[in-house]
Amino acid sequence: MKKVLTALTALMLLFLSACSLEPPEWAKPKKEKGTDIKIGLSVSTLKNPFFVSLKNGVINEAKKQGIEVIVVDAQDDSAKQTNDVEDLLQQGVDALLINPTDSSAISTAVQSANSLGIPVVTLDRSAEDGKVETLVASDNVKGGQMAADYIMKQLGEGAKVAELEGVPGASATRERGSGFHKTADQKLNVIAKQTADFDRTKGLNVMENLLQGNPDIQAVFAHNDEMALGAIEAIRSSGKDILVVGFDGNEDAVKAVKAGDMAATIAQQPELIGKLAVQAARDILNGEKIDKTIPAPLKLEAKK
Repeated sequence: MKKVLTALTALMLLFLSACSLEPPEWAKPKKEKGTDIKIGLSVSTLKNPFFVSLKNGVINEAKKQGIEVIVVDAQDDSAKQTNDVEDLLQQGVDALLINPTDSSAISTAVQSANSLGIPVVTLDRSAEDGKVETLVASDNVKGGQMAADYIMKQLGEGAKVAELEGVPGASATRERGSGFHKTADQKLNVIAKQTADFDRTKGLNVMENLLQGNPDIQAVFAHNDEMALGAIEAIRSSGKDILVVGFDGNEDAVKAVKAGDMAATIAQQPELIGKLAVQAARDILNGEKIDKTIPAPLKLEAKK
């Protein structure tokens, strides 16, 4: 009798143990479209209308998909952004969407996500290190070339141009500048360049200084519309007639182009970038393959 009881006890223990085992990875169900997905979005700054539109694109698409979104604003502070991303990881997000303030500084946070198996999608700017599943962005190099080509067509070869550069270390700064100089170094005369950190007030102040030192500037290429709009204020105060080209196509810039205050802007589609980033995150979580870069088309908005 004891032998029978021992055998039954062993059998019951084996059964209970088997019931507690996790199923193998291949047997686990994939997350269906929008089912219990939570993503974190870290934006470089929400003071810039471009990134507000990008955020809205993420939120609107996530709502359609039934996906929860947690949004954090780095306020153009790379250290704050790293801490924000670490906090998102602590909150158990399934995927991270990051618009880096600084492409180098964000690498540590990307690597933290990698170590936890959390997929990372970057928007508008990428990360220098760590595994990024895909970058959703416009072709910044092509956009820079478009700006230089437009200035050359309007003013001719050899025109004297000032360049307002974006945040040092941001991939968009490097790429837009690189594209611009592919044409400008051959066809234009870039007589001054200085960073204004993608900021409108700094764009105004930097432009005032550049005009004092270079009174013969004929055109300005700003790496974003905010700096371009600041530059326009400085130019208006100086009484000069200078052609200004921005980059982004934000609402204020498009209005300035239509009013004739700004010559042109290389228009991105930030809401589309946000939408495509959410779709990419969902596809990754569903085990689908995606391209390493997902482009959003550019267009030239110029005064008639």
